[in-house]
Amino acid sequence: MEVLGSRCQLFFLIKSFDYYQISQMFWQIRQRLLDLSQRAQVMGILNTTPDSFSDGGKYLNLENALLHAREMIDQGAVIVDVGGESTRPGSLPISAEEEIRRTIPLIKSLRNIWDGFISIDTSKAIVARKALEEGVDIVNDVSGLTADPEMLSVCRDSDCGIVIMHKQGNPISMQQNPFYEEVVSEVQSYFLERLDTLVGSGIAELRICFDPGIGFGKTLENNLALLSSANRLAPKNRPFLLGVSRKSLITQVTPVSSMQERDAATHAFTSMARTHGIMLHRVHDVAGNLTALRMVEALLSFK
Repeated sequence: MEVLGSRCQLFFLIKSFDYYQISQMFWQIRQRLLDLSQRAQVMGILNTTPDSFSDGGKYLNLENALLHAREMIDQGAVIVDVGGESTRPGSLPISAEEEIRRTIPLIKSLRNIWDGFISIDTSKAIVARKALEEGVDIVNDVSGLTADPEMLSVCRDSDCGIVIMHKQGNPISMQQNPFYEEVVSEVQSYFLERLDTLVGSGIAELRICFDPGIGFGKTLENNLALLSSANRLAPKNRPFLLGVSRKSLITQVTPVSSMQERDAATHAFTSMARTHGIMLHRVHDVAGNLTALRMVEALLSFK
């Protein structure tokens, strides 16, 4: 994990950030900087839900969830993203109390054994606040801090990293009739608005990362347009998180059945995105995607 840890290093790099070449990319996460300048990194997905599309029900048990977290860490995940509420198409919302019950015991246990980055995947301010109190480093909000009016202040008052995702509609109906005049420019405009709003509220720009929300209120054509334009979606010098892992768009372009069979296509998306400078990937198969990324980087080093 390429992290710069001391407060002196953090101060120096923030002050000198504007003088770095455009290839330099840092994400401020609490009192550390994640260096995304040269080597792409992986966020491992850990859903403690009964109904997530890929692994629903597998990690409801704390022991199983912690074992899987440790497996992803051993394979090279720089972030473990813990989610207690499914946001797959057609999913129903759950209470904050249930989401806390599913996530906080795991976060506590993981924090006790690992000093790496932990992310909470939630749109509820009360869940985010509790997770931050237990040592979470990143708030990953599929609503871009818009679903809960308290979420922006919770993040502002912390020093956590923040992931702003784009989506159209809500999980229960978002895939029924998504429509855009021009999806790439609309996602770009949304990111710029969110950046201006968050920075204007007092959140440091270095803390913000962007996710285009592949599969969240998008048709196959929308998803492919965003993937082909991924290198120009995020505001300049801000990290871009790509989450394509095992998503249903894969079954729309290739005849695969099981979730594990979708991994090869995920590796292809990850590899393509890395050639366009996308340095952060949210995945289920940590080892396979990291292998693909390192092979691409070996080839790119000879350009």
